[in-house]
Amino acid sequence: MAPGMDEASLDMLEASLRKTMLSSSGPELDAALTEMGWADMLSEVPELAVPLVFRLLGETGSHASVLVDVVLHATGNTIGDTVELPLPYAGNGWVVWDRGGASEATGDDRSPESLDPTLGGLPLRREEEGYPIRLAEARVAVGWWLVGSARAMLSLARQHALDRVQFGKPIASFQAVRHRLAETLVAIEGAEATLSLPGADNPDLTALLAKAAAGKAALTAAMHCQQVLGGIGFTEEHHLHRHVKRALVLDGLLGSSRELTRRAGAGLRARGSAPRLAQL
Repeated sequence: MAPGMDEASLDMLEASLRKTMLSSSGPELDAALTEMGWADMLSEVPELAVPLVFRLLGETGSHASVLVDVVLHATGNTIGDTVELPLPYAGNGWVVWDRGGASEATGDDRSPESLDPTLGGLPLRREEEGYPIRLAEARVAVGWWLVGSARAMLSLARQHALDRVQFGKPIASFQAVRHRLAETLVAIEGAEATLSLPGADNPDLTALLAKAAAGKAALTAAMHCQQVLGGIGFTEEHHLHRHVKRALVLDGLLGSSRELTRRAGAGLRARGSAPRLAQL
């Protein structure tokens, strides 16, 4: 619970943020979040602001350049600066978030050349090289974004399972369908638990593992939910493909789940011991 905020206030804030994200995206959402006090939230209560805002970005399918603000805040810079920060991407690549770039959701046609359609509609521009930056806070933020996307996919698949009738009964009653949805939920809940670890003793490793768990959960959700939805899940008319594309992009951002897992394993082998990540 954030200082000075009760449960009712938090519910109102979440409802307001969700409504805003459902009605805007890209630069328009950036402006709306600024007006709602995003910078103050990130500065004063990051433990509330980051999980709430990034999870809702995933659930609503919208996007904003708040990830840049998380990196700026973590490095002691001014939130809202229009600097270009190269961010590592899967496969030893680099991308830059173009804060003035185009937005599919808003129809903005500025700087279309900076967009790569393989990046899920996000205004990310590929770069040849970058430089080391603090990644722990950013990885946690992207992890919550992935969890939100996974929950959105699970919600779509669950609703389809309840509505779709075969052999005279909803497919939600079929054991194979229920198992896929259950496995997805377990993966999401596990990722959320990892993201919620304090990580005071080793925040970098904790954030790395949390981002890997969130990426794995989102990929699991994409696989199982696509199977539950069947053919309709492949169509442009259904919303699933948007969340699948977003999950694939976000998994690669700041290191994919596969790369981060291997990196963590290599570090543990080199040290010969595993640090305590949580007090049980």
